[in-house]
Amino acid sequence: MSAIDHFWAVIPAGGAGTRLWPLSRSSAPKFLHDLRGEGRTLLQETYDRLAPLADERVVVITGEAHRDAVLAQLSEVGPDAVIAEPSARDSMAAIGLAAALLERSDPEAVMGSFAADHVITDPDLFAEAVRRAVEVARDDWLVTLGIEPTFPSAAFGYVHVGDPLPGHAGAAVVAEFVEKPSVATAEGYLATGRYRWNAGMFVVRPTVLLDLLGSWHPEFAATLRSIAAEPDRLAELWPALPKIALDHAVAEPAADAGRVAVVPSSFHWEDIGDFDALTTLLEAAGVPVAVLGDAGSVLSEDSTGLVVPGSGRVVAVVGLDDVVVVDTPDALLVTTRARAQEVKQVVAALKESGRSDLT
Repeated sequence: MSAIDHFWAVIPAGGAGTRLWPLSRSSAPKFLHDLRGEGRTLLQETYDRLAPLADERVVVITGEAHRDAVLAQLSEVGPDAVIAEPSARDSMAAIGLAAALLERSDPEAVMGSFAADHVITDPDLFAEAVRRAVEVARDDWLVTLGIEPTFPSAAFGYVHVGDPLPGHAGAAVVAEFVEKPSVATAEGYLATGRYRWNAGMFVVRPTVLLDLLGSWHPEFAATLRSIAAEPDRLAELWPALPKIALDHAVAEPAADAGRVAVVPSSFHWEDIGDFDALTTLLEAAGVPVAVLGDAGSVLSEDSTGLVVPGSGRVVAVVGLDDVVVVDTPDALLVTTRARAQEVKQVVAALKESGRSDLT
């Protein structure tokens, strides 16, 4: 797999993954875990598929609390390639900072932003899509990879695919970005064949991204460029940056202005947002109860679902359908796949009760 000239891979590694509590916590979020049982964490798998394309030009943006863990897991990258945010300001600040730094260090750079906690099992198809997106981005487009939907999900946003992009086979203009719809609306989207899941993957020249940001948030873009020019001012200037996602700050208004392109992509993609999604990923092994961890610690009879053993105890499930059991040394979660999204409410309740030691 040959590298792409002047391509830089940016990996935002943030978030606490509260729907995967107590496995994922603020001190050890999901991207630091091996959630596929393959011996590599989600962060490491993300690096593995991007490093060959970028000739190891990889930048990771993470929180100060996770910088040491990221460096420990990615021994291939140097300390200068892992940038620690003083505080969480959402994806626009993180990706924008990487863009401002790359704008100064490589005027010919094209950057691709890919979250650290996604699962992609078709690396060749992924690489092909990234290469196509880079070529489009060289013509000053903001490019997103649109994932082919496999079911009418209400958990994802959508990209409305517009007219073909002249001069770039396999790419199209984005008509609009659509927020998470109802299942019924999503069914209508899939029936048209003109919608793709929005996975938050963007490829763009750094200057284009910052100039687009400056069109709607001029002070935001100027502050990011100031930090890149004077890195010692990061702690001083960072707290004033808005908390806003790249989608809302740039992608949506840029699509309305006709500045965004999409490369429809068919590689297999999973956003493991909750235990239901994790169960779907792991149940491919064909067993009624999927186990993430030591299978010898789990006994099941006439049951289906997911068990994550992590306390050293034996976990037995009997006569339960679509159950989720996550056993850790200091917390035990028992729920169902259907209620998996509600786990985040447990985390909120723990914070409110002062039990931040568990979150």
